[in-house]
Amino acid sequence: MLILIAEDESLIRLGLKSMLEELGHQVIAATNGREALRMAERQPPDLAILDIQMPYTDGLQAARALAASRPLPILILTAFSQREMIERATDLPIHGYLVKPIKPEDLDAAIIVAVKRFADSEAQAERTADLERELAARKLIDRAKGRLMQTGLTEEDAYRALQDRARRNRQTLVAAAEAVLRQHAH
Repeated sequence: MLILIAEDESLIRLGLKSMLEELGHQVIAATNGREALRMAERQPPDLAILDIQMPYTDGLQAARALAASRPLPILILTAFSQREMIERATDLPIHGYLVKPIKPEDLDAAIIVAVKRFADSEAQAERTADLERELAARKLIDRAKGRLMQTGLTEEDAYRALQDRARRNRQTLVAAAEAVLRQHAH
């Protein structure tokens, strides 16, 4: 994977970069959140590891911006004494935390978990969007059936009329329902 790290302490940044490369990843490294966001624009990473406290743009601000522009798995790097910052992070789409100092085995496990959690949340968001689209389509079709029923058709005949219109015009049932609603607008 291509992993973006943002850490203002050079020793930690270099150590993290070395560990990630030993795990077989490519790494792009930034010294602060602002630089990380610029790097992510030029070369979109597969995962980001962001120090929670950095100059200019902190890890939480960078995580928020990354998640809004191009969702990806994000790990937050923390020092043990940053409880208040960690609590602020729980409102963000963060997929895990690493506490300094970092051990290679903890890093590998955190990456695996973050990638899985991200995939699960993306799949759930897609299922939710599908259900919302399906519900909106059903409501639209029901409104169109209602309009046709006002002309004296039964519910079954109104639905069949929508199906016939869709077939005849080679369009979806939703498109046929929209056409009926436009045609029968009050």
